[in-house]
Amino acid sequence: MPETTPGTVQPAAAADWELDPADAGTCERLARTLCISGNDQVDSPEWLERARDAWEDLPLPLRRAVRRFRRHSGPQGALVIGGLPVDQAALPTTPAVPGSVQRRATVPAAVLTMVACGLGEPLAYLAEKSGALVQDVVPVPGQETFHGNAGSVPLSFHTENGFHPHPPDYVVFRCLRADHDRIAGMRVAGLREALPLLTPAGRQALFAPEFITTPPPSFGPDTAGGAPDAEPRPVLSGAAEDPDIRMAQLVTTPLTPRAAAALAEFGRACEASARTLRLTPGDLVVIDNRVTVHGRTAFRPRYDGADRWLQRTYVTTDLRRSRDHRPHDGHVLTR
Repeated sequence: MPETTPGTVQPAAAADWELDPADAGTCERLARTLCISGNDQVDSPEWLERARDAWEDLPLPLRRAVRRFRRHSGPQGALVIGGLPVDQAALPTTPAVPGSVQRRATVPAAVLTMVACGLGEPLAYLAEKSGALVQDVVPVPGQETFHGNAGSVPLSFHTENGFHPHPPDYVVFRCLRADHDRIAGMRVAGLREALPLLTPAGRQALFAPEFITTPPPSFGPDTAGGAPDAEPRPVLSGAAEDPDIRMAQLVTTPLTPRAAAALAEFGRACEASARTLRLTPGDLVVIDNRVTVHGRTAFRPRYDGADRWLQRTYVTTDLRRSRDHRPHDGHVLTR
């Protein structure tokens, strides 16, 4: 867990760190420079280059906290920073249509992208949300039971896009609006805390290639542009004492009885070690997708223009490793 800088970043009730108002003001000024009309297309290489450069000018305590988290994401594998600018006066109504994304820069989207550039490089998948780098996570009328970002029922634990040869290393969320009842919770469970709760047999089974993970519902029925890797793979891989994880309770299928028992055991360990984050506007959450699963509690949308609104982007620490999936060396994986 990153250390505080005295007098600048203070602990907060809802966040791990709360940005000092003066530093938040600096973030907002930098974000506004990225929102200039005519040069504000979030997905363009030119805009991303500007956002990457602007990261270097963000306040030192913010950059230090992100850098330390990048080096080691701690036992929970999640970092919440509060007090970042949202520009509430300019915030439109919460989108309520399927596939909502942010193509033009706004203050929240600019802050999100700058932090993503501090962690690595932003990443997107063509088959999900039309390949936009900044995506809206909002409830959509008629999709209440959808098991994905458009729904409002509980969302089970998962890592992002574990089916793909190149899943993101980090997932970054920004809260623009909380839900009306303030009951929606982002649930995170770090593997480093869940692992000691597993039996030796369960841990051994999770390292065996006895699971198949398919694309999530957000990729659509045909996963156009993102064909699944149907080869059996383990849920855990890498160092036995600090492994990586690829798993989604909804779409990971165990292939053997011992695999089924181990996956259920792991689910119980995640429940026992989970942390629930009730985000407020200005909060930013970084999740280490390699060692942490996340989900969501249920909430009740009203579809009145003021529903819960998060923005999301993915990050890779090594863009080149997915070069064969990215035409023209862009940031969108097309297959």
